Amino acid sequence: MKASRILVADDHELVRRGVRAMIDTRPGWEVCGEAATGREAVEQVKRLKPDVVILDVSMPQLNGLEATRQILRAVPQTEVLVLTIHESEQIEREVLAAGAHGYILKSDDGGDLLAAVESLLRHRPYFTASVSHMVLNDHLRGGSPSSEWDEWRGTLTPREREVFQLLAEGHSNKEVSVKLRISPKTAESHRARVMHKLNLHSTSDIVHYAIRNKIVEA
Repeated sequence: MKASRILVADDHELVRRGVRAMIDTRPGWEVCGEAATGREAVEQVKRLKPDVVILDVSMPQLNGLEATRQILRAVPQTEVLVLTIHESEQIEREVLAAGAHGYILKSDDGGDLLAAVESLLRHRPYFTASVSHMVLNDHLRGGSPSSEWDEWRGTLTPREREVFQLLAEGHSNKEVSVKLRISPKTAESHRARVMHKLNLHSTSDIVHYAIRNKIVEA
């Protein structure tokens, strides 16, 4: 029987090791790869085509939500399980909107992780009790107020969102151009459009906006 292939993406090596150790306890499952950045996760999925990706939300270079969107566009048969420290209805809504079918907290029991992977391998959604409670509360209230990022993210192209995160992480235009393999002039054009669309006026504004909306961590 063909082994189920799982890719683990988290910027903390200890977390990746812990998740790998749990996956290795299940016969017929294998960790086919690891990634330490969102961009690397997307590249690995395109190359390895795993059955399930376990993906942290707070990833450098490309956050987990944007990585989820790119993964599902490139390899739609891959299931995404979001693993995060953020117990947030805003994040929960964004995870669902991005197309992930699983969402568990890093504070949940290890058994929840295994149950989530098993469910996603059968193409069934999985949410722990704590997350389901958040979903229910959000539904009963008719949905929580949107964040400013909810309202404005759709005005940015996928490339502009990538540029925005790299700038928020402190990368220069030249570094952005190298990481995205675009010319410095193109990187500068993307930066200008991002700042215009979000009504931001400086690098400091970009950083504060990203932290406020949990796109990067302080």
